[in-house]
Amino acid sequence: MSASNISSLTIASQQINIYVGTFILIIGMIGEILNIIVFLSLQTFRQNSCAFYLIFMSFFNIGQLIFSLFPRIMTSGFVIDWTQTSLFYCKFKGYILQICSLTSFTCICLATIDQFMATCFNPRWQQWNNIKLARSLCIITASFWILHGIPYLVFYNIIEMPKTGQLTCTITNAIFQQYFIYFYVLILGLVLPISITVIFGLLAYRNIQQMAYRTIPLVRRELDKQLTVMSPFYIYICVSERFRKQLNYVLFKIHLNRWQLGNITLNQVIPKL
Repeated sequence: MSASNISSLTIASQQINIYVGTFILIIGMIGEILNIIVFLSLQTFRQNSCAFYLIFMSFFNIGQLIFSLFPRIMTSGFVIDWTQTSLFYCKFKGYILQICSLTSFTCICLATIDQFMATCFNPRWQQWNNIKLARSLCIITASFWILHGIPYLVFYNIIEMPKTGQLTCTITNAIFQQYFIYFYVLILGLVLPISITVIFGLLAYRNIQQMAYRTIPLVRRELDKQLTVMSPFYIYICVSERFRKQLNYVLFKIHLNRWQLGNITLNQVIPKL
């Protein structure tokens, strides 16, 4: 591959990161803000504990967009990496991202469990479905993950890579790095939220199917159906590796290849007569 083709691919990749990333950032921000507005504007949702979990989660999802997607756009699109120039930002970014992501995952798990309890036949399970408990659990959740993230402020540092000489923001403690890879990423970020959401989502769905045989107000029945469907979809978008691979394939494999084919200059030679 010639130098001109490599340069063209680099420019194309940067443009895709800028435009697609900015589009996703704007749509994501608008979507989360609309979620908050809708849930807070309707009296039915304001007094619903599952809706409260989703509202609380939306605030932390906005934090993820600001501190994860926006810096990625700046790094990949404009080659501006603030983690290489500011030690404070290097530490703070890792700290705030783990708080936002883990609080978001916890809220979606709590929302799914809440819907299971709300749709149960047993009144003893239904009593756990209340807005006061939801508020308390959200405060406890955020406080716990804020304390959990303190090691990120300690062990994230800017170091120089020995082979390339490039500065990078990374974990400098070997033990904490193992914890990050095998417990934070695999257990807290994948196994636990997926398992909890799938199990309680299926149980809630089973209860929803049996609601037709129970004397429940129509508004409450439809509300439970909507929230039960929403909760598993949120967790799928957040943690599905297949979804991320498909999105990457569509954006970079298909559209980038089309852009390349459209910019190929044919080497045409006009013979002399």
